[in-house]
Amino acid sequence: MKPLLLILFFTSLFAQKPELFLLNKYTKDINVTSWYMSEKLDGVRAYWDGEKLISRGGKVFAVPSFFTKEFPKHKLDGELWSKRGDFSNISSIVNKKKPNSGWRSITYNIFEVPDAKGNLLQRLSHIKTSKYIKVIKQIKVKNKKYLYEFLKSVEKKGAEGVVVRDGSLSYYTGRDNNSLKVKSFIDAECEIVAYNKGNGKYKNAVGSLSCRMKDKKVIKIGSGLNNKQRTNPPKIGAIITFKYYGLTSKGNPRFPVFLHERY
Repeated sequence: MKPLLLILFFTSLFAQKPELFLLNKYTKDINVTSWYMSEKLDGVRAYWDGEKLISRGGKVFAVPSFFTKEFPKHKLDGELWSKRGDFSNISSIVNKKKPNSGWRSITYNIFEVPDAKGNLLQRLSHIKTSKYIKVIKQIKVKNKKYLYEFLKSVEKKGAEGVVVRDGSLSYYTGRDNNSLKVKSFIDAECEIVAYNKGNGKYKNAVGSLSCRMKDKKVIKIGSGLNNKQRTNPPKIGAIITFKYYGLTSKGNPRFPVFLHERY
């Protein structure tokens, strides 16, 4: 392929990385009464610039025309999602290099309208819903107990957690304590450094992944891998997200569970 054609090809695959608002982690000392809460969808973040659907990292998704047919000319920010616990399938569909029919099972769930003025609810009121555009429901937080009850109810259904935001603010980008993720577990990332052979029904597959954390500790993660991932695991060197429930006496993550590969 000629140099000019190569430039045009890669330009079509990538766009300028969008400036987004990002979530900090909730702590019990932060008063979120009168904020807005919503279910945290375990999908793929996507930014609509009025013409293209772009990933958090700047990749232009190969979206079928039927999916964006009724999209507006103004900007949107949201999550490509199908159902709870379906992250691997969602990622597989939206990260294909060519448009595919799998997008028919996906919806674009909006939580921001970057160009709009006013508070959160006023900005979201500009969205015209359609078959593929949905608005993530925002619920006012009455108190901390109400937040935890909502968190428990969505996690029981298989949700990843809850997002709480100060809905009185105008649109902003970056990371601060006005937008928070609330979970009953802790999540972290690590790099896969080796595969460990399984036993029993997994004797011919991967039993667990050896992963190096940011502090250089290497841990094994076996829980959370489905049969497909055990026979075709993420590549060595891939960064994965896992959840855990506190630390052991040795300072290692307690009950680590594989969630998904980072995209």
